Amino acid sequence: MTQIIQVSLREQQYPLIRNLANCIESVWRENLDLSPYQVPEDLGYVEGALEGERLVIENHCYSTPQFRKLHLELARVGSGLDILHCVMFPNPEYGLPIFGADLVGGRGSISAAIADLSPVHPERALPRSYHNALSSLPVIEFEQTRELPQWGDIFSDFCLFVRPMGDREEVAFLQRVRDYLTLHCQLAVTTEPLTTSLEIDQILAGQRYYCEKQQQNDKTCRVLEKSFGTEWTERYMTTMLFDFAS
Repeated sequence: MTQIIQVSLREQQYPLIRNLANCIESVWRENLDLSPYQVPEDLGYVEGALEGERLVIENHCYSTPQFRKLHLELARVGSGLDILHCVMFPNPEYGLPIFGADLVGGRGSISAAIADLSPVHPERALPRSYHNALSSLPVIEFEQTRELPQWGDIFSDFCLFVRPMGDREEVAFLQRVRDYLTLHCQLAVTTEPLTTSLEIDQILAGQRYYCEKQQQNDKTCRVLEKSFGTEWTERYMTTMLFDFAS
């Protein structure tokens, strides 16, 4: 099993981002058989500038028999903006949803926190095993919920998109992501691979649709384009953040 090495960037980031990064890697280690994933040499660690502030991006990627790519991205702009981005891309031979989580925060609060298990089946529904497991989780109330973007039809009914208010809600969000992630890993390792090319092609189409929708995130594109230019941003969005198997 690959040893995951803690890095210095997260130690400087907002506590919930640091704690969630550690949580994600801990759940991966406990439940999955990790192998290295080859990241393009110039995209693993990136430095740039945004409006005079230093921008740092670190990418950590792994693979497993069930998952083509486990991707954890940490980023920081100056001392006022911290970002965590995580996506688990299943191998198309497995009819699994796509786990995703994002945190944006800094200067004493988290402005946006989202986590979901996004369905990729043609009927846009989660597998029954996932639906039943997620339905059994206790309800958590958050004071401020956020509205999904216009392209957000990729998300499930269990999508959690909030602005956590205070320590209690931050702890609750962290626990719910741990719940989602643990369920996902445990169900994934017991899932049998698909056996027909039709089923695999349907999953591939669902994953492609998910990535194409995520690539419509204008906020991410604008930040990257200001720092690295349009050509680099296009490559990063399509080969690092939201690449899909063909």
